[in-house]
Amino acid sequence: MSARKTPEPAAPESSDDGIEQGKRLIRVADDKGLSLAQKIANHFYLLSWKTPIHGRKLRGKYPLKLLAVPDDELAGDTRAGQAIRAGYFLFRGKKQIIDTLDFTRLDLDPAFADYLHSFRWLRDLASAASREQAAPIAENVMRKWLVAHAETPSEPAWRADNAGWRLFLWTAHAPLILSSSDLVYRSLVLNCIARTARHLDRIADKAAMGLPRIVGWSAIVAASMLMPGGAARKLFGEAGLKRAIDSGFYPDGGIVSRSPLAQVEAVMALSMLRAVYDVRRETAPAFLNDGLTRIVPALLGLTHGDGGLGNWQGAGAIDPLIVNAIVAASRVRARPLRQARDWGYQRIAAGTTVVQIDAAPPPVARLADAGCASTGAIEISDGAHRLIVNCGGAGLEGAWIPRDLAQGLRTTAAHSTLVLDDCNSTALMPDGTLGRGVTEVELNRQELDNGSRVDLSHDGYVRRIGYVHRRLLLVSGDGKEIRGEDMLTPAQRRRKPAKLPVVLRFHLAPGVEPTLTADNQGALLRIDMGALWQFRTGTGVLSVEDSLWVDGDGRPHPTKQLVVTGEALPGGSSIGWLFKRVG
Repeated sequence: MSARKTPEPAAPESSDDGIEQGKRLIRVADDKGLSLAQKIANHFYLLSWKTPIHGRKLRGKYPLKLLAVPDDELAGDTRAGQAIRAGYFLFRGKKQIIDTLDFTRLDLDPAFADYLHSFRWLRDLASAASREQAAPIAENVMRKWLVAHAETPSEPAWRADNAGWRLFLWTAHAPLILSSSDLVYRSLVLNCIARTARHLDRIADKAAMGLPRIVGWSAIVAASMLMPGGAARKLFGEAGLKRAIDSGFYPDGGIVSRSPLAQVEAVMALSMLRAVYDVRRETAPAFLNDGLTRIVPALLGLTHGDGGLGNWQGAGAIDPLIVNAIVAASRVRARPLRQARDWGYQRIAAGTTVVQIDAAPPPVARLADAGCASTGAIEISDGAHRLIVNCGGAGLEGAWIPRDLAQGLRTTAAHSTLVLDDCNSTALMPDGTLGRGVTEVELNRQELDNGSRVDLSHDGYVRRIGYVHRRLLLVSGDGKEIRGEDMLTPAQRRRKPAKLPVVLRFHLAPGVEPTLTADNQGALLRIDMGALWQFRTGTGVLSVEDSLWVDGDGRPHPTKQLVVTGEALPGGSSIGWLFKRVG
């Protein structure tokens, strides 16, 4: 048995700049054989460009311009782009008229405001219009933003992740914002790009560990290659990015927030940075390539048979086309990771069946805005069709998912697992943060001749209620049979657990139609245009209730759930169940 506790991110390792010996122009600070005097000199060299001295040194020496325009290999949302052409921004069902847009007082949800401040909409606009059609629109919005934020950095506009994405999108779509013949405007845009880089120099290491810090440092490195005089910034930026990658991902490649959404965006950011190396005809450092080689298989580990992602830790079911495009941009060819013990997900692929399991504590509260109490939950798919899902979507607030619903989607009941005494396995606090609950998960996985066996248990209910929840899963070699047993055993540290209600939930994917058997112990599950599955439970009473499932756009879809009700007895109890493909 192995214990999975809430882990600390891996400690940074020594830097490797990936430059062949004999071709380095400036020695990095951790070069072997560097004398103390040389190290001190290098340190002050790197500090000099962060002071007013650097500004005076560069004045008149390097003209302010972009040295290249990197490719943006990711397509935008054509529907959102068409909306921009029609005169309004469209984000998760909400609209903002462009003519009335005032960046000094945005009355929008935080995620919508970030969409505007990060200039992600440039990608959407570019996907729906030619350069001639898009440039006047982009310039109009750009002028509005500059009036409000060019001179006075403030959050959220200048938060590290927004500033980093903005620098990437401004440079990748420079033809849309720098086509004007107005030289004053062009100069203001270029100065703001430079200012963004200087701002990130100061704040990137202060950003939250994980995606925000990775995006900030990636943008610093990109700026060093896209603007004149960036040699020192490049050394500084690459060292910072390596630290951000080392601390932001677990050794198995999963991001510390445990969010598939954040994992997707991290792959996106590092892929966009590598595109900058390509356009400048420079070799990407080894740590960048190694990082992508680790994190892409972890991402693929959460894909179902249709290629889309599962609904984990606040994410909706991200579309297969988006996942495929991001993986293609990374240029990493890899198989899905089966066991991500540090990141906390297990994947079993047998025949056409894929089973995903959350086998870890929730993420640390400060690292995840939409962390979920989902320990022990499962998802199941059969080929291109999903069978058992989690509701998902807690991190996709918008017109379709208001704040109250988003909080509800974080609960244990919104996931396909056991709920004891109507309590979350990890508490959700009134302010939205995660409280006490699961701190340790015991996991044992075995690959057998006739299939796979996963045995996990967690302590989420021990302190408050006195029971350990253990879930045993057996998946046959052909994937046509999935047996499970959920057990509640009294914790040794508790004297006498009480008799309490237990509910076992299996949320069905849209298009799965359940029909209860006469004994209320089973159900036939008909997948629309797919296979026929049977569900049986050995104890408890089975019923069907309403549920919902959230797609990658943050749009909920009505569906059903199987609910098995039983009791936790003071001496311990269990509920056995079976999913079997019968047609």
